Amino acid sequence: MTAFAELPLLIEPSQLANRLDSPELILVDLTSPARYAAGHIPGARFVDPKRTQLGQPPAPGLLPECAQLEQLFSELGHNPNAVYVVYDDEGGGWAGRFIWLLDVIGHSRYHYLDGGLHAWLAEELELSTAAPEIRTAKVSLNLQDTPTASREYLQSRLGAADLAVWDARSPSEFNGEKALAQKAGHVPGAINFEWTAGMDPTRALRIRLDLQTQLNSLGITADKEIITHCQTHHRSGFTYLAAKILGYPRVKAYAGSWGEWGNHPDTPVER
Repeated sequence: MTAFAELPLLIEPSQLANRLDSPELILVDLTSPARYAAGHIPGARFVDPKRTQLGQPPAPGLLPECAQLEQLFSELGHNPNAVYVVYDDEGGGWAGRFIWLLDVIGHSRYHYLDGGLHAWLAEELELSTAAPEIRTAKVSLNLQDTPTASREYLQSRLGAADLAVWDARSPSEFNGEKALAQKAGHVPGAINFEWTAGMDPTRALRIRLDLQTQLNSLGITADKEIITHCQTHHRSGFTYLAAKILGYPRVKAYAGSWGEWGNHPDTPVER
């Protein structure tokens, strides 16, 4: 039993604040080097969001190589009993992508700080400029396929009655007015719900309380397999996370996202 055992995936700053000294906690900051240096939640370990992506065109959002992930999680001090709490300063995009990485490595002990650093600051809680020492113990990871939809898998599922493709990009990208790849538009049958529409700016970018109602009205429902994407699986880090917080049982991230789909010669596109 850990100090976090009874907590849901989504936690409040007050719930984290009185658990910062828990030995099992690995607190991950996914803001920016400047923001981290200026002040972060005490004990947080900074992870450059770029390290969560492969970073190679045309699909930089693909999963990093296993060796890269092993290096990253070694530095964090990863272990089977660790409890991760993850936050960023943008409402959950990078934090959600990191949650997806935890699913990929088969580690299910994690929480998201609702609203991230904005919520922590709004509560006027303590900040620190001290950086924990980088860990050195090597870890070996076994990567899981289940949290991820490949391009081939997504194409094979197109048109299925139990599929909802959640496109987290802007309406202009979805409609093909703004092109960030060779092809403009969207995956056939996809549903557009921009990632920022799921955040509440009046509550320090916490997840909107009516998000479930909004998604139900669009057909992004819990009885379907949800495959979510954006351009590089950064914005869809939030939508992946949001679906998990709402308890959707079948959620996958299309990590290749539009960077891959929109530049591939054999992918169908709607506008």
